[in-house]
Amino acid sequence: MHTLKRFYELPKEQRPETRDCIFLSTHEPCSLCLSAITWTGFDNFFYLFSHADSRDAFAIPHDLKILKEVFRLDPGGYPAENAFWKSFSIPALVRDLPEADRQRLEPRLGRMSEIYAELSGAYQQSKAGNDIPLN
Repeated sequence: MHTLKRFYELPKEQRPETRDCIFLSTHEPCSLCLSAITWTGFDNFFYLFSHADSRDAFAIPHDLKILKEVFRLDPGGYPAENAFWKSFSIPALVRDLPEADRQRLEPRLGRMSEIYAELSGAYQQSKAGNDIPLN
C-alpha cells in the first residue's frame, strides 16, 4: 500500500505509466493490496512468496483466512489472470525456465528465502505483547 502511495506522490510528469511498469511484491498480495493494485491501474504483479508460503513458512495465515471468510475463496482461488491484471509467481516462472537458467536462479531464490526467513523471525518476535489484532 505504501509503495502505491509513494508511486502516486511522484509528480505526474516524472511518474511512468502503470502499463509500462512491473509491480513486484514480496508476498502474494492480500485482498486489500489486490484491490489497490487494481484501482491504481497496474495490469500485473509478480510475487516471491504465495499466500500458502506466508501461512506455512512465515506464520502469517491471515490473508488466506480473510480470502476464505470474506470471499469464500480457497488458497489460490482468485483468477491469476482477469480483466484487470495478470499475476505471476516468481518461483513458478523460474521452474519453467530452461535447465541452465533454472540452475542459475534457483540458488538465488533459495538465498532470498533464507534471508526473508530471518527477517520473518524478527517480525514474529516483535509481535509478542503488542496489540495487533491479527497476530
